[in-house]
Order: sequence, then C-alpha cells, then structure tokens
Amino acid sequence: MLTIAILALLCASASANAIQARSSSYNGEYGGGGGQRFSHSGNQLDGPITALRVRVSRYYIVGLQVRYGKVWSDYVGGKSGDLEEIFLHPGESVIQVSGKYKNYLRKLVFVTDKGRYLPFGKDTGTSFNAVPLHPNTVLRFISGRAGSVIDAIGLHWDVYPCYCSSS
Repeated sequence: MLTIAILALLCASASANAIQARSSSYNGEYGGGGGQRFSHSGNQLDGPITALRVRVSRYYIVGLQVRYGKVWSDYVGGKSGDLEEIFLHPGESVIQVSGKYKNYLRKLVFVTDKGRYLPFGKDTGTSFNAVPLHPNTVLRFISGRAGSVIDAIGLHWDVYPCYCSSS
C-alpha cells in the first residue's frame, strides 16, 4: 500500500512539472553577436513586469532596465541617448514584443493585454515579432547581450505569477 502511495505521489509530481514546463517558452535572440550576456531570470522572483526604461539614441536601443514588482533590474547597455520610462497599469502584462535589428537592436514595441502599444526606437532593420508559444502566458523576463548598446534581446514567457495565500 505504501508503494502505491509513493508511486501516486511521484506521478502527481511529474505531472505538475510537465504542466509547468509546457507553459514556458522563449523567443530570440534577436540582434547581432557582440556585447556581454545578461539575464533577468532571477528578477522575475520579485514579481511581474510593472515598468520599462529604455534608452534610445538616433539609431539604436542603447539601454534597458525593467521593473519586476517594485524592484528595478540592473541597467544594461550604454549611457548615450534619451531615457524613456513607461509604467504598466496594475494587472497589465506584456503579451507580444516586436522590433527591428541590424547589428544592434534598433526598435522595440511592447504590446499589452490591455491593448496598449509601447514603442521605442527607430523603424529600420530586420523585423521580428515575438509571442508566447502557449496561451495565457506573458513576458516574465528578458535576456540578451549588451555593451555600449543593446546588441541582442531574448524574450522569456510563462504564466502570470500568482502570489495566492492558502489561508
């Protein structure tokens, strides 16, 4: 009897892990081959994406910073250009990211589940359009490569974080 209970518990655990694995997906990397690698994978533990800071120059996306919950990620990229900042509304999530690149990232457009389009940068280069592979998933964190500009970006999708209490 104990063997059956342990086997049932292992199967339930494996099923839960399989369900979680099927909710996450990745798009990218879009851009050129330079720069140092960065990842905000640990930042997603601070909460959902709640704001974006993007530094743009005349030709490139120069830098990025993302707020997860109430905590800003480390800034990546260069110092030239103008810093633009957009806050998401409570409960709003990014469900699509498009943009353009050549050797560097040139344009980013974040689309939210509330129908907002949040564009940054210039409209030149090779186009990309990134959406999650699975339904009911949102942008959870970004990764890529950066130096004096954002060389490339990767987009990581998963379910919206739930901070539900059991009591």
